[in-house]
Amino acid sequence: MSGSRTLEPAACGQALDAERFRRDVLAGLAQPQKSLPCKYLYDEQGARLFEAICELPEYYPTRTETAILQRHIAEIAALIGPGANLVDLGSGNGQKTRLLLEHLERPAAYCPVDVAREQLVECSARLAWEHPGLEVQPVCADYTGPFELPPQPEGSGPTTVFFPGSTIGNFEPAQARVFLRRIAALSGPSGGLLVGVDLQKAADVLNPAYNDSQGVTAQFNLNLLARVNRELQARFDLARFRHLAFYNEAAGRIEMHLVSRGPQRIPVDGSTFSFARDETIVTEHSYKYTAGQFQQLAESAGFQVVRYWTDPRRWFSVHYLKPRPGARGDVPESCG
Repeated sequence: MSGSRTLEPAACGQALDAERFRRDVLAGLAQPQKSLPCKYLYDEQGARLFEAICELPEYYPTRTETAILQRHIAEIAALIGPGANLVDLGSGNGQKTRLLLEHLERPAAYCPVDVAREQLVECSARLAWEHPGLEVQPVCADYTGPFELPPQPEGSGPTTVFFPGSTIGNFEPAQARVFLRRIAALSGPSGGLLVGVDLQKAADVLNPAYNDSQGVTAQFNLNLLARVNRELQARFDLARFRHLAFYNEAAGRIEMHLVSRGPQRIPVDGSTFSFARDETIVTEHSYKYTAGQFQQLAESAGFQVVRYWTDPRRWFSVHYLKPRPGARGDVPESCG
């Protein structure tokens, strides 16, 4: 594909749409423990704020994972093999993908999948320009539900799914297992999965990563309420909520909440929701695993572990997995 060509993402039935957003928001706010799915944090403004978070000194995952990939990229590229079809889930700005594409042998196709359309188009156009012989096939979709991959170029090699950033930790463990089963089916028996996994560590490392001194993570979290206001004619006063994130060691996860600063009643799309003082909306869980825990999870989902790599402090890990021969991948309606 020529780098000068405008890259329009393929439409997909599971792309986030207004009606699904409305249903999910109303259902989440009606629960005894109010919650909003973390995938809705990533509108265009949320995607930009998350890019800024990745550059913060407290936020170790991005630079640690990148360092692991840089250190082991030759081995990773050899395991993936020539002529790869690379499917990038939650592609973002494509920085880690660029490193991978530069070292793969004659990659045939690159399919970034993301819900932030503007960023998806920009990233796809940039990578198409940098790799003029690469078939770039963006898909604007919610990868937590079923979506259709574009046709593979003739004569291309196996499909490798790239899932960096430890986004697998945003799934509850049972949902993660179902999601991984679907990825095993997506990659096919000859394909693979390259996945980043954040590791368990001391709370004094984890807590600052989600409570940065510049308040960017707080803006990212509160932006979800701004999105609900804009898209559902809600009346959240952002000044009456505060960001809260902490490591729940017993559950092995970071919990991210929005906390009501006082009693209030808030209209949302024809419904009204009451909040008590200090009542919270859960906006994200981010599970942290040991390497062994994640590998057991992956094996229970039909994968076999080929290799994994970590950093000297063992803060983060990257795993290369292949579907286990004879394992079946179950496709869920949604993992969100």
